[in-house]
Amino acid sequence: MEDRTQIIGGPGMPSAPGGAQPTVIGGTRTQMGMGRTQMGGSDPMRTQMGAPMQTIEVECVPGNRYGMAAETGREHALIVVKASGQQLGRRAPINVCLVIDRSGSMEGEPLEYVKRACEYVVDMLEPNDILSIVTFEEQVDVLMPARRIVNKALVKEHIRRMEVGNTTNLYDGLVAGCMQIQSVMAQTPGYVNRVLLLTDGEPTAGLKDFNSIVQQVGQQKAQGITITALGFGSEYNEELMAGIARRSGGNYYYIQRPDLIPEVFRRELETLMTIVARNVRVRLTLTRWSQIRQVYGQQPAFQGRVVEVPLPDIERGTVRTVLAELEFDRRPAGTYRVAKVEVLYDDVVNNRPSQAVGDLVCDFVTDRALFTSGVNQIVRNELDIANASQNLQRTMMGMRTQQLTSMGAMQELQKTRTILMQAGQTGQAQEVTMAIQALQSGGNAEKTLMGTMLNLDQGKR
Repeated sequence: MEDRTQIIGGPGMPSAPGGAQPTVIGGTRTQMGMGRTQMGGSDPMRTQMGAPMQTIEVECVPGNRYGMAAETGREHALIVVKASGQQLGRRAPINVCLVIDRSGSMEGEPLEYVKRACEYVVDMLEPNDILSIVTFEEQVDVLMPARRIVNKALVKEHIRRMEVGNTTNLYDGLVAGCMQIQSVMAQTPGYVNRVLLLTDGEPTAGLKDFNSIVQQVGQQKAQGITITALGFGSEYNEELMAGIARRSGGNYYYIQRPDLIPEVFRRELETLMTIVARNVRVRLTLTRWSQIRQVYGQQPAFQGRVVEVPLPDIERGTVRTVLAELEFDRRPAGTYRVAKVEVLYDDVVNNRPSQAVGDLVCDFVTDRALFTSGVNQIVRNELDIANASQNLQRTMMGMRTQQLTSMGAMQELQKTRTILMQAGQTGQAQEVTMAIQALQSGGNAEKTLMGTMLNLDQGKR
């Protein structure tokens, strides 16, 4: 395809409200940016005529609808990945393994609430779902191998036999849990595969190195296994748990009190039951005179002019965003496709590989006043959110290295909270408020902030 592409029209074409050109999404026009978006290669008219709705849609939004033709410059681009909010069929079956820390520090109330949480999981699962339970202290035990939930009363009897042990062999417990998931994957495809790892302490037995544990998690992710990290209490390593979640595309929870454990398990399981796309990757193929400098909050893979960004599993009715910074070289004036955007994923609803395709398009002009008028506030809003995440990271580093006093950290967090509120991220702003309150009472703010950063970086909106 020619780099210079008159997809929409020249610089003088009519503007949509707010100065943004409409994007065509599956036959509908959306005021998010400019470009033509095709869903899975289908004809938009067929969608209008009643063909099955696509599971995933993609919108490509330039930070400025215009670029300066005669100058090199940088601009941001936002990729919006949206899952259908409709129930498109029966949910995919779940293959879940509970990996439970039963070291000595879990004795008493914590372990009792864990047992109750596991029983909640059993009650929520259907006969097609598969559950396995692994417990760890110094030794690792497979309390229940992977099996379909048929006799719920018998499974609960196994759960009630959990007893505390000694030290915390997190690594071997995690590997054993992944092996249970793999045993199902090898025989029965089409499941949503998830490990739920709960711990209340640092690894004190077995392999304890951060990089080795996270590397193992990355290997499991490559095989299709996602790990959700649940940290309980005040003694666990939040950096390790968030690293596990980030590397595998899972969720991270900070559970302050034992009575909250069942609720968090329930919430995570409900999330799994609404997943419609897994193994999600955003692939950008850059055209001539364009390149990507960075992707905020992500570790993209670069191969020539192709950049691929992995995304977490996507639940029904949710949105994920990817914010990239691009660099443009000089070029003749005109309308150009600067990147082809593909969202590749496994469609859980239809049990097949699928994709959504779109174009990132920009008008390159010589009129600076026109260029100045083309800023897209939606993209600027996402940039504010990305900067807020970076501010949180700097604040946490300042607290750890004692370069920031408690008062200084609170001031920085208040600034970040304001940014998040202005950007519409009220949930994350509330979490920052909780961290400020923890600092005021002499508590630990880092466990909350680690989850806030992860959610912002994963682009869940």
